[in-house]
Amino acid sequence: MPSEFDLITRYFAKPTPQAILGPGDDCALLAPSPGMELAVTTDMLVAGVHFFPDTDPAQLGWKALAVNLSDLAAMGAKPR
Repeated sequence: MPSEFDLITRYFAKPTPQAILGPGDDCALLAPSPGMELAVTTDMLVAGVHFFPDTDPAQLGWKALAVNLSDLAAMGAKPR
């Protein structure tokens, strides 16, 4: 199985022209229109790797939200 960074390199090596900061850090930073910046992140959670297969779905949802919000916070993103 390819690593997370192998997948990033394979599919996102050439970011869109609107990318201020491409993927590979905690988030990608995009400028979809003048004066607007958008922080985008997603983390893959794999059963048996990042959580037990019998994990309660509500707890898993909480973890999925927490790891992605953590990435946004690490980049200094602020909701607007």
